[in-house]
Amino acid sequence: MVNRLDELLKWRREFPILEHTTYLISNSLGAMPRGVRDSMNSYADAWAKRGVRAWEEGWWELARSVAGQIAPLIGAGAGEISLHQNVTTTQAVIASCFDWRGPRNKVVMTDLEFPSVQYFYHEQRRHGASVAMVPSGNAVRFDLDAFLAAIDETTLLVPISLVLFRSSFIVNARAIIEKAHRVGAHVVLDVFQATGTIPVDVRALGADFAVGGVLKWLCGGPGVAYLYAREDLRRALQPSFTGWLAHRRPFAFEAGAIDARDDAYRFLNGTPHVPALYACQPGLAILNEIGAKAIREKSVRMTTRVLQGAKARGWRVNTAENPAERAGTISLDCPHAMEVCQELLAREILIDYRPQAGIRISPHFYNREEECDFALSQIDDILETRAWAKHTPAVTIAERA
Repeated sequence: MVNRLDELLKWRREFPILEHTTYLISNSLGAMPRGVRDSMNSYADAWAKRGVRAWEEGWWELARSVAGQIAPLIGAGAGEISLHQNVTTTQAVIASCFDWRGPRNKVVMTDLEFPSVQYFYHEQRRHGASVAMVPSGNAVRFDLDAFLAAIDETTLLVPISLVLFRSSFIVNARAIIEKAHRVGAHVVLDVFQATGTIPVDVRALGADFAVGGVLKWLCGGPGVAYLYAREDLRRALQPSFTGWLAHRRPFAFEAGAIDARDDAYRFLNGTPHVPALYACQPGLAILNEIGAKAIREKSVRMTTRVLQGAKARGWRVNTAENPAERAGTISLDCPHAMEVCQELLAREILIDYRPQAGIRISPHFYNREEECDFALSQIDDILETRAWAKHTPAVTIAERA
């Protein structure tokens, strides 16, 4: 029965996994919408019955239509987004637009950035990049003043997440973008952990680039990432990581150098990932119908509930207490957090554990608020009943480190 005070619960029926689990892990993988099965059947039917004709009968246009569904969720316009396999690939496409051999070759980033992005930019040192890693000093946030000070006239790119993956801290992206622009640098804004849980407007922020994916809060499954480039940059830059779909006449199969397109397809390379494009559409349709404002309002209520419950139990919380500074996840460091996580999973309470964060609890619009309470009560039960919790010293994240 739908709680009349929470109209978003009407969407629960669209997510089959909610029938038998307490699903609080949308920061990692959003629940699969019921409509995905029909979408994948449509893909299989098109391939089985139409064969190669499926390309001209819809497959080629899928990337454009899916990008059109993503654009309003990040404040982008029609035709401003290209689609890729994952965020690391989008970073690689962007980085390939620049010459790293000159005096402006610095990348400024924080050690709280998602590791895959860190690994990618550190490897660009072989091409001449210099990486300035600004240490955070804690698990929740980094020193904004120190980060801004590191951005100078030698800085080329600043890859930064709008929402940090461990703590769900909302970064002051506007301040970073403004400083970068004053010294001639470009910001690559990662909105992966933001889109679908807080309102995002990349154009209002003045972002040079924005990247993200659909598999988390957008309930789109793996295999689809997006790349936004500001219009003036889209026309001025040319990626060296490119391919036939970025060519003006891809089906002319012309030899020689590329004649690059002027639109978002300029950032494409090879053949699109058609099955993933089918799979992500039901989730995107739902998110667009609900809207970020309604999701954000409910998210604040639920994360506040989890945070207050954790603090009442005396557990360390590695997430900002101020709701204006946190997105959709609460990272809590209860005793034996890693072991408790495994026990919760065995009880069909789906959450995750991350080093330097703890147990991450990430309710979404389809969750009941009581599910947050249930997860915390189950942690209580585990700590009270499991022998390893009663007879071994409690270990926290800080102590593991």
